[in-house]
Amino acid sequence: MAGKKLAKRGLTWSAVCALASSLPGVEQGTSYGTPALYTRKRLLARLKEDGQTVAVKVDFFERDVLLQMDPAAFFLTEHYRSYPFVLVRLRQVRPEMLEKLLEEAWRRHAPKSLVFSKPAARRTRGHRASR
Repeated sequence: MAGKKLAKRGLTWSAVCALASSLPGVEQGTSYGTPALYTRKRLLARLKEDGQTVAVKVDFFERDVLLQMDPAAFFLTEHYRSYPFVLVRLRQVRPEMLEKLLEEAWRRHAPKSLVFSKPAARRTRGHRASR
């Protein structure tokens, strides 16, 4: 398959924090004794105890789509089934996908003054790119 480039997969928690650092008002803290990312005391994501999995806040519809779209990267445990989070395998996730999820979580929970201070990410969901 010449000419077809495979998307890179895999991140570390440090890389996740670096991605989130471009979002105004995102702070590092802890949640249940593990590193976490917040905006104004609202949890966006946390590293799980295994050090290889991140719980990211998403809406339920988006979670269902992610679980079907990339089961190698996204999964659930029974504990998270009733919460608006998806579990992400850091070794399997595409960096650009996790970056989008973090920004969407931030946009839903950050104060409007911070959201308006950052330009909207280019969204292609549901639209075909111009050729």
